[in-house]
Amino acid sequence: MNKAMNATLSEQGFRLEHDLLGDKQVPAAAYYGVHTVRALENFPLTGQPVSHYPDLVVALADIKQAAARANHELGILDEVHCVAICAACDDLRAGLLHDQFPISLIQGGAGTSTNMNANEVISNRALEIMGHAKGDYAHLHPNEHVNLSQSTNDVYPTALKLATLRGIAVLLERMQSLASAFEVKANEFSGLLKVGRTQLQDAVPMTLGQEFQTYAVMIREDILRLCEAMPLIREINLGATAIGTGINTQPEYAAAVCKHLATITRQPFVTAPNLIEATQDCGAFVQLSGVLKRIAVKLSKVCNDLRLLSSGPCAGFGEINLPPVQAGSSIMPGKVNPVIPELVNQIAFEVIGNDLTITMAAEGGQLQLNAFEPIIAHSMFNSVNHLAQACRTLEEKCVRGITANPDRLREHLDRSIVLVTALNPYIGYHHATDVAREALDSGRRVYDIVLERGLVSREVLDELLRPEALTAPRYPITGALVQ
Repeated sequence: MNKAMNATLSEQGFRLEHDLLGDKQVPAAAYYGVHTVRALENFPLTGQPVSHYPDLVVALADIKQAAARANHELGILDEVHCVAICAACDDLRAGLLHDQFPISLIQGGAGTSTNMNANEVISNRALEIMGHAKGDYAHLHPNEHVNLSQSTNDVYPTALKLATLRGIAVLLERMQSLASAFEVKANEFSGLLKVGRTQLQDAVPMTLGQEFQTYAVMIREDILRLCEAMPLIREINLGATAIGTGINTQPEYAAAVCKHLATITRQPFVTAPNLIEATQDCGAFVQLSGVLKRIAVKLSKVCNDLRLLSSGPCAGFGEINLPPVQAGSSIMPGKVNPVIPELVNQIAFEVIGNDLTITMAAEGGQLQLNAFEPIIAHSMFNSVNHLAQACRTLEEKCVRGITANPDRLREHLDRSIVLVTALNPYIGYHHATDVAREALDSGRRVYDIVLERGLVSREVLDELLRPEALTAPRYPITGALVQ
C-alpha cells in the first residue's frame, strides 16, 4: 500500500491490515485488528460480547502473560517483547481496554476469534507501550510474539476454566452467606411449633426453626459438592497447542507456562497428564455443570417452599411473611407477590437448560478437538454468574426480612390431627385412629378428645405434647400406654 493511500485511510479514521483472505480496513483507534473485524461481521449474534464477561478477558491476559514469561525463560522471546506484552496484559487485568473485545462470545471456530482478538489487543497495546503505532506489527506481532508457543485449542479452554474458577469463588461466597441467613432465621424460629407436611398433607409436628435449618444444610451440602468439582477445573492443557502433541513448543514449555500461570493467578493449576485427551475432552465442564444444576434444583425447591409457606395471606398457608418489595398487581389493590423466589425459580430453570446445552456441546466434539466450547463458555458463565446473583438477591431482599405468624402456626396445629401420630405409641393405633376420625368429623382438638376419653392423664398428655418431645427422638413414658 502506498503512502498516499495510507494517508487517505488515516484521514478517514481507518488503517489497513492483512490476513489470509486479503486486506481489511480497521478503525484506526481500535486496539483489535483484522481478525476481530471479520468476526464482528461473521457472528452478529447475541448482543453479549466477550467484554460482557470480564473474568474471561482477564483470564486471557493472565494466560498471555504466563506464556510470555515462559517463552522468555526458555530463551525464545526477548526481554523487550516480553516486558511490553506483560505490561499490556497488566492493563487488561486492571480493567482497561475491555471494550476492545466486541465480538460475540458464541462464535464458530472453537474460540479462535476470541483468542485472535486477545492477541491483537495485547499486541497493539504493547506496540503503543514500545512507542510504535497500532498495526505496526513488524515490531511486535499478534501471532508470532503474543501467541508464541500457543494455539486457540489450549489457550481457550484454559481461559474458560480460569474464568469459571473466579466466578465460582463469588458463587461460593454468596451461597455461604445465604446459608448463614437461613441459619439466623432457624435460630429465631426455633421455638415455634408447626405442622410438618408430606405430599402437601399434614404429617407430624416440627418447628419452623427446623424447617429453616434444613435450607441452610441443603445449601452447605452443595458448597461441598462445588468444592469437590474444582480440582477438575484446575487441570489444564496449556502446552498442548493444536491437538495435544505440543507441536511448535519446547519440551519444557508446558511445565513452565503452568508454573507461571499458577503464580500469576494464585491458583494451583496442574498440567493434564495426557494433553491429547485433555484437548478434546470437555468432561470437566459437564461435571461442573451437573453440580450447578444440582444447586439450581435445590434453590428452586427452597423457593417453592417459601412461596407455599407465605401463600395467602388469608386463603393460603400464611405461616410466614416474605418482605414486600413491590406492588403485585395492576388490577388487584393490595396484592403482593413472592417475586424474589419467583426470580430464583426462573434462574434455576435457565441453569437446568444450560446444563443440557453444555452436555450436548461436550458430546458433539469430534476427534482431536471440541469446536463447541464457545457455547459451553456462554452457558457456564451465565449459570455461575446468575446463580451467584440469585443467592445474593434471595438473601438480601427475601430471607433476611422473613417473619413468622405464630398465631397461624398454632391455629394449623390445633386444627390438625398430626398430634395423633405422636400419641400413637402411648394410646395405641386403634385408639389413635378413632381419635383422628372424631377430630376430623367434629372439628374438635385432638387434645380435648384424648382427655375426654381418659386415654391419658392431663399431666402425661402435656408432657407428651411438649414441643421438645414432639420434634426429636424420645423414650416412651413409663405407664403411659393404654392397655
